[in-house]
Amino acid sequence: MDYSVCLLLLLSSISSVSVGQFPTAQIIKEWVDQMQKELITLTNTASGMQHLIQIYHKHSTHFTVETNNARELVATAAGNIEKLLANRSEALKRLAAEAEKFQMEHEWRDDSEPDKIVYYNAKDDLNQTEETKTKKNRYVPDDFEIDPDFKRLVSYNTTAVHIPTDIYEGSTIILNELNWTEALEEVFRKNKEEDPSLLWQVFGSATGLARYYPASPWINSSNSANKIDLYDVRRRPWYIQGAASPKDMLILVDASGSVSGLTLKLIRTSVSKMLETLSDDDYVNVVSFNDKATYASCFKNLVQANVRNKRMLKEAVQGITAKGITNYRGGFELAFEQLAQMNVSRANCNKIIMLFTDGGEEKAEEIFKKYNPNQAVRIFTFSVGQHNYDKGPIQWMACTNKGYYYEIPSIGAIRINTQEYLDVLGRPMVKDNKKAKQVQWTNVYLDALELGLVITGTLPVFNKTNTGSKKFQNQLILGVMAIDVSLEDIKRLTPRFTFGPNGYYFAIDPNGYVLLHPNLQPLTAKFHEPVTLDFLDAELENDIKVEMRRKMIDGLTGNYTISTLVKSQDERYIDLGQRTYTFAPVLGTDYSLALVLPEYSMHYIQANIGDTITQAKFSESLLADKFDEYGYTFIAPRVYCKDLKPPDKNKNNTEFLMEFNNYIDTKTPNHPSCNVELVNRLLLDAGITSELIKIWKTKELQHGVLARFVATDGGITRVYPKSAGLLWEEEAETYESSFYKRSLDNDLYIFTPTPYSNENSSDDSVLVSRAVNININDITLKPAVVGVKLDISAWMTSFINTTQRMNCNDEICGCQRNDPYVDCVILDDGGFLVMSNQDDDISKIGSFFGVIDPILMKNLVNSSLYTFKKTFDYQSLCDPKKESKAAAGLRSVYVPTIADILNLGWWATAAAWSILQQLLVSITFPNFLDAAEMDDEVSDAMLKEVCITEQTQYYFETNNLSFRGNIDCENCTRIYHAEKLPKTNLVFIIADAKLTCSSCDTKPLIQDEQQSDGPNPCELAHNPRYRKGPAVCFDSTENDEAMCRRSAGSPLASSLLMLLLPLFMCCLGRRTLTVAGHPA
Repeated sequence: MDYSVCLLLLLSSISSVSVGQFPTAQIIKEWVDQMQKELITLTNTASGMQHLIQIYHKHSTHFTVETNNARELVATAAGNIEKLLANRSEALKRLAAEAEKFQMEHEWRDDSEPDKIVYYNAKDDLNQTEETKTKKNRYVPDDFEIDPDFKRLVSYNTTAVHIPTDIYEGSTIILNELNWTEALEEVFRKNKEEDPSLLWQVFGSATGLARYYPASPWINSSNSANKIDLYDVRRRPWYIQGAASPKDMLILVDASGSVSGLTLKLIRTSVSKMLETLSDDDYVNVVSFNDKATYASCFKNLVQANVRNKRMLKEAVQGITAKGITNYRGGFELAFEQLAQMNVSRANCNKIIMLFTDGGEEKAEEIFKKYNPNQAVRIFTFSVGQHNYDKGPIQWMACTNKGYYYEIPSIGAIRINTQEYLDVLGRPMVKDNKKAKQVQWTNVYLDALELGLVITGTLPVFNKTNTGSKKFQNQLILGVMAIDVSLEDIKRLTPRFTFGPNGYYFAIDPNGYVLLHPNLQPLTAKFHEPVTLDFLDAELENDIKVEMRRKMIDGLTGNYTISTLVKSQDERYIDLGQRTYTFAPVLGTDYSLALVLPEYSMHYIQANIGDTITQAKFSESLLADKFDEYGYTFIAPRVYCKDLKPPDKNKNNTEFLMEFNNYIDTKTPNHPSCNVELVNRLLLDAGITSELIKIWKTKELQHGVLARFVATDGGITRVYPKSAGLLWEEEAETYESSFYKRSLDNDLYIFTPTPYSNENSSDDSVLVSRAVNININDITLKPAVVGVKLDISAWMTSFINTTQRMNCNDEICGCQRNDPYVDCVILDDGGFLVMSNQDDDISKIGSFFGVIDPILMKNLVNSSLYTFKKTFDYQSLCDPKKESKAAAGLRSVYVPTIADILNLGWWATAAAWSILQQLLVSITFPNFLDAAEMDDEVSDAMLKEVCITEQTQYYFETNNLSFRGNIDCENCTRIYHAEKLPKTNLVFIIADAKLTCSSCDTKPLIQDEQQSDGPNPCELAHNPRYRKGPAVCFDSTENDEAMCRRSAGSPLASSLLMLLLPLFMCCLGRRTLTVAGHPA
């Protein structure tokens, strides 16, 4: 082949694939200017924005412009919260004082008769079985009624008792506990009479028993009967916080060769259960040792016992293997060094070492003399598994170092014995008595009895009985008294409907976790799942917010005005907005409250239409039979009146509108039970928007406009014509509407494509909205948003016609429909497709462009048209990770030896009772454990687990309007030009078609949420976030009673042994038991 021909072919193969010369920047700008002009003119004309501004001025006599004084608002709201919590604190103190008195007056009985102690066991079926009826000491209240505050069945005439599944309810200690705690019922009732707003009042006993008021069934009838109740009050976050001061815990795991097999599996499970007894106020690390000591995970120092760190440690413990010899010296040496570190974040209170081992001959005396001469560090030792090793040395370690010695022979003993150490840590509180009588308030968590998100006030209850010794007073903690406060009650003290949709209150605790924030919306319904969310994770973090968080934790007052990135309500977009943060402490607590206001929310409209004539005139347009005249009308589902409940999200908004109309028609908007300001603002907006509709009716819809709409801060949304309202899917609550909130933050025409989904490929319209700015007395307000719905087909025709060029000899002739050589698209500021010249892409409107044309999207990012931010969502739900049957082996029943069975002491342990219960359950319900994991009709909130997801949001990086470049692939080049449409959130892009350069990278860019492990905990541990522990610490080990006896469960009578032994032996013969997932 001729050389010149080859060269020509080569050059043509790597050149631009454009057919004709690419349009000049000037020509593209002319197209964009024309598009922008047509779109804005169409939107302005159709929406009647200028008319609405005039209507607001016309009605200026019906409202005043008021100021949001942030400092005063925060001070008032913080004062109201302080008062609420102070009232709860007083009720708590009364309960704790009476409980100590009742217990002190109680006469302990070793021969308590179960039939004479009558109580309501909350786990008893409401439809009493014959078995329940035969129990003389048990009854079910017959006056249960659904209570509006609790939203479940309750009885105010009695208390309910919950006893953990692995605690024998007929044991002497439980019977005595039932006896003296019965007297609390009257105190609970008096508290409720004095403060009718009180919710759950609970006494959680150190024995595991919980008595609460009002009485309510533990399990709803709708729940599966085949569920194992694993609730133990001693493992709830409020009990852990109230029972002892914060802890610095070092868990020391024996990983020598002797602990292999079942013993190692028991140790792994024990450590996991031990980690669950820690709260966010505690610090922890795990060290394993054989001939040398090593960190179990990447953590080289104590870390906060938060959800992610504990999960990391649990996973690390599963990787521990057994080998080598036992060297206690090396293990304890590293443990003491960890607890002595002062240059790291820690609890700085109780210092404890938890040793899990199978036993040994070494005492490591010289290590304790060197590192713990004053026993400032308590040491708890756990002998794990069935073996014949000498337990004396490890028992001596605990006794000498003010700790306690426990035995864990089987899985049944793990839960109880890994939580009893809290009783020991509570002793310093008992000794300090009055100093320790301080109400503590918890992090936010999910209530076990379906109250939703709550915080809880706690107060320890001490044993005040006289020991007869002057040197040693009684050092037992009886339990923890608790009173719940629903976050809904706190929200009512922090109203936000004068702040506009982008203004809000939030509050944080000493850990920096939010207990009040619009983004605190956990999806889980499992009460044992933590819902903690750090302020810096609830919002997009920056340096100023880090500083502000620290000041709030320190209880300071202040304010900042900053430019900050804001994630949209639907989490698809990021906007830049100005916000003023004003904060102050909630006195009497460790909480801090803040108010966030955008500049346009410093003032608000207050309606002045108190006369019934004007109210009736404005409310007339809200009637459902007037939708043809005034457009389809939605009202925000707010609490306008106390006895007018807002609807659930699934309820038809029109039904709520009709209920609202009937209510104000019969009781008038000025009724004492109504929020008059809220109702009148709604009626004012109804009157103002009804006049706009009248103007719309006089003008026909322009070609390409499917609907017009107006939405207001006051809660009115009108869509015209009525037929378009039937298809309206936006939020009726404007404070939760993504397009509405974005329109306020951006002085632009906001185009919002319907989010793309496979089920419904696309809506046939695009929403265009713009905030209405009105100026009254030199104050700018944004009380409403107007807009239109554009028909995609009509817009596509206009879009193509705008770019058509005549006489284009050697140039691209614009954006022709389905042009095989040229792609023309319009994207919004989040990178989502809004318009295309390709029919195949029209169905993808609303989808992320990085999936449609990945290489072009990457180049738009590289050219600084777009930038992106990765964010994590810590409140997502994911499918649970499936475990193999072998991996689940430790759920099976431990098989005791014949020596165990014949040993009366073994039967006296709580472990034995737990094992027996598991066995009896497995006999009665062979598939019980599997059934516990399955339910035919359970919501995602119950079936799925809390997880972390990662999402990438894209947004315009600069204010530049034009971007041009080449996309170089292996053997071809694509030219592109991007031009923003001024005064909109759109960008027009023309490029060589992606199909003309198939060698380009086609790996899609993912914008949607993806399951993630979140930030690396190992890296976060090097620079932990600031937090503050309680101001007072109770950790003294001085004058502690001797603790040399081993831990034992509740004793059972020998007659019980004789009764159960034949049954147990029979079961062993009939049934194959499993150990660690394999046949025995």
